[in-house]
Amino acid sequence: MHLAELNIGRLLAPTDDPRVAEFMNNLDLINGLGKRMPGFVWMMEGSGEPGRGNTEAHLDGDPQFVANLSVWETPEQLQTYVFDTLHAKFMNRSKEWFETLVRMHFVMWWVPEGTQPTLDEAMVKLRQRQEHGDSEAAFGWDWLRANRSL
Repeated sequence: MHLAELNIGRLLAPTDDPRVAEFMNNLDLINGLGKRMPGFVWMMEGSGEPGRGNTEAHLDGDPQFVANLSVWETPEQLQTYVFDTLHAKFMNRSKEWFETLVRMHFVMWWVPEGTQPTLDEAMVKLRQRQEHGDSEAAFGWDWLRANRSL
């Protein structure tokens, strides 16, 4: 099995606004880094237009609500990318570009090798975690660490 992850956020401003320019200007760099990491399998892509990432994948019709969806061979490999690379520096600055969400905005789950989950499927997993908490079907880092040695 591989590990899928979904992370959603609502930008403080439209993607062409100067308030989120630094984030938008570094999307290709950070996503490209992820794609070159050991264990990377797949990432939901946008239009392919430089500097857009997959920000065209709007949630609930809101162009400021964006999503990142990817698949990794192992949790350890995803953990390395998230917490031990340049990605972590941008993640730690997320309050500069994203609203603070009241509801849970991140979920992981197991998928068969070769699976490319859809955004709709991933949102079902997120709602499952929001409504029922962590489980084998939809979980976060704490649950994963408690149930698998990382």
